[in-house]
Amino acid sequence: MIDQQLEIGFDLGAQLTEIGYQVIVVNNAFQALVNIETQLFDVVLVDLSVPKMESFWLLMARKCSTPIITLASDNDDFERINALELGADDYLSKPFNLRELQLRLNVIKRRSNLGNNAEKQTMIHFDDPSYSLNCNGNKITLTNTEYRLFKYLYERQGEVVTKQELQLRVLHKPLGKFDRNLDMHISNTRRKLASRNLPRDLINTVRGQGYSFSF
Repeated sequence: MIDQQLEIGFDLGAQLTEIGYQVIVVNNAFQALVNIETQLFDVVLVDLSVPKMESFWLLMARKCSTPIITLASDNDDFERINALELGADDYLSKPFNLRELQLRLNVIKRRSNLGNNAEKQTMIHFDDPSYSLNCNGNKITLTNTEYRLFKYLYERQGEVVTKQELQLRVLHKPLGKFDRNLDMHISNTRRKLASRNLPRDLINTVRGQGYSFSF
């Protein structure tokens, strides 16, 4: 937990400890990063009033998948939206009910468990020479372009990849205004997934943005 005032942080930490959580309290971004890089956490609580947190958010966005709940002094729309844009998974305004925080922590833990189970159940192995992949025992042979598209999205799973990026990185040409080649390749790949009883929405369409890979 990152809190500006250790006295307040200790009170909340003590309450969380009392109901069964293991809590580490720090009051600056540097100590938070040290702990995050040396230990495993289920969730990070961040007090938005802590100054100079840019490096923390940068690392969390790029290197760490630990869920974040931000704690704010008031229910300001701009502050809430800004926190979510920076990478927070949830938001609570102070003062808040401890039971509500506990329920939100439980929701994040449940989501994390679901994600871990899905990843364990869906194993994908790539065979570059044959442009084929094996997913849960099902072999799928793709065209060169379909294979490279699928693998590019897979390696960036959880991210939204724009059509412009896919067009340039995989098809090696700029995206034209009326160009539908990319959509056609994605559609054909989904059809081949479905033919092997695999979910078509392994490749998700993010309207107005691009595509994302998700288990």
